[in-house]
Order: sequence, then structure tokens, then C-alpha cells
Amino acid sequence: MFQDITVEESMELRKRGELTLIDVRSPSEFRDASIPGSLNIPIFDDQERAEIGTIYKQVSVAAAKERGLEIVSAKLPAFIKQFAELPNNKAVFCWRGGMRSKTTATVLSLMGIRAYRINGGYRAYRQFIVEKLNDISFKPRSFVLHGNTGSGKTAILHKLKENGHPVLDLEALAGHRGSIFGTMGKPPHNQKKFDALLFDEILARQESAYMIFEAESRKIGNITVPELIMNWRADGFHILIELPIEARVKQIIQDYKPWDNLESCLRSFRVIKSRIHTPIASEIEQCLVSERFEKAVKLLLEHYYDPRYSHSSGEHHEHMNEIVQADTVEEAHRRVEEIIKENR
Repeated sequence: MFQDITVEESMELRKRGELTLIDVRSPSEFRDASIPGSLNIPIFDDQERAEIGTIYKQVSVAAAKERGLEIVSAKLPAFIKQFAELPNNKAVFCWRGGMRSKTTATVLSLMGIRAYRINGGYRAYRQFIVEKLNDISFKPRSFVLHGNTGSGKTAILHKLKENGHPVLDLEALAGHRGSIFGTMGKPPHNQKKFDALLFDEILARQESAYMIFEAESRKIGNITVPELIMNWRADGFHILIELPIEARVKQIIQDYKPWDNLESCLRSFRVIKSRIHTPIASEIEQCLVSERFEKAVKLLLEHYYDPRYSHSSGEHHEHMNEIVQADTVEEAHRRVEEIIKENR
């Protein structure tokens, strides 16, 4: 018979490399949010789940269970084979630890495959994450990177991470670059996914004496940054990165690759077009349409992003502990790394 385990127990077993987490919910539920590192082996696909849900509401619970049994029976050999090929013990979960995970764990146990079921399912995991993010006592020394759009803050974070420094890339966790062009054709993460990824990142670095991240505002797209991070930012060591506009234009084009997402780029620009002086806005749009990206980016920086950044940074009145003036992102990275090593 299968064994129920708590969210905390599943995380400890996974940390020790003794557990493979399996989300048996439908593919769309899994894409929406899941436990980081889990695999998706759905007991019902999206269409089957919708069909059973309709029967449940319009006919009866018994009829829905009967139809569910028909579907599962037909796919059972292939379903079990997927679990049998996986290493370690398995822990299965669905939305709230209900019929889908119970059925899966029972069948696996009958087939001699060791299985746990996470008590309370994904809903219990989500509650656990929210509570823990509000109750983390770990407080590293924080190094906070500031700078105008295009100053290479994300690129510098990546280089620092490659060199072994503890880094939180909040924009990557949010699936959003933080500007109106933040998604560029890719769906951003929702709050549930962001919180889960953030908690995993913090958990992996809780032995670190310091942490490095960008000075994000409270919102990244539709994501709300937890109070924990805002407190780390407020108490942090602040580094301002200043690059010439030419280097910033180059970095933005390298990061966003607008030629790959021109339609998305134009749609995003038209959201802010009315906030820019009309002749300039028209020129920017024409530059984008004709793929003169360097000119378009330069005008956007001069007439939209830089004035906004100047206004918002002035409102916060944050004291900068260090100002890094460099000609290139590479040069800025070297100086930022030196500052961190001197002050960590």
C-alpha cells in the first residue's frame, strides 16, 4: 500500500536525491504551476479531464468515476511503464491529494512500484511556499545592482553566477524582463510559479553569506515581489552601473533580438506610444518597421526609459555605496565583482 507524506517530508527526500516527484494532473495544470523539478505524467489529458468534469456536473459523481475508470483502464500499461522507467522512489500528487493521486499511488503499489502520495497535493505545497516566504529568517548581505535600462545588469548577474557567486535573477524567475517589452512573445510566469522558483533558489543558497540581485521594483510584470526581497533590497549594498548610451543600445539589441520577435515588439511599443511626444513616437515606430533597431532603441532610451528611470530613482532616494562607470558591460562586470569581493 502507498504511504502519505507531507510536503516537508517530500522536500527533504528530494533534497537527498531519494525521490522523484510526479505531477499526475493534466498538462495545462502542470504548465500553469507545479512543484519545481517535478515530472508530468497525467492520468487524464486536458480533454479527458474536461469530459469527466462535465459528467460530474451534469450527470453524477458515480457516472464521472465510471468514465474515469474506463479512460484509465485503456491507458494503464503505458501509464505504469512510464513510472517503472524512472529512478528512485516516486511521490505523486494532484491538485489536493484526491482521487487522481490516490488512484495512481494505489495502482503503482499493486504493481510493486514503491510510491508515496503527497498529502494535500499541490494546494498544500502552495500554502507551504506562501507561509515559508513570509517566515524566512535567513538574511544574507545583499548586493543590489542599479542602472538605466541596458546597463547590462542581467548580463552581469549571469557572469557572476558563472563565477560561483550566489545570484537571484528575479526577472528570469518571473519570466519577464520588467519592461513593456518584457515577454517578447513568451508567456510570463504567474505568481505561483514565481514564488515556487524563488523559494527553491533561496533554499539552495541559504548557506551563503551574501546574495546579489537587481534592484527590481515591487512589480515585475504581473508578479509581486515578496516583502522578504524588498527588505533585503532596502538593507543592501547598492551599486550603480553607468554605461555610455551606445553600449546600452548594443546590450539591449543583444538581449532582445528584436528581429526574431518584430510583431511582438511592435505590439509592445504601441502600448506606450501615446506616452511619447508624437513626432518622436512616429519616428521610433518607423525605425522598428524598417528594422533600424539601433536608432529605435536609442530614441526609446532618450525619450522614454531614461526619463522614467531618473524619476523613479529620485523618488526612492537610495544611497549608492558604489558607482561603476565603464565603457562596456565586460568592464562593468569586472569592477562589480571586485567590489563584491571587497565588501562581502
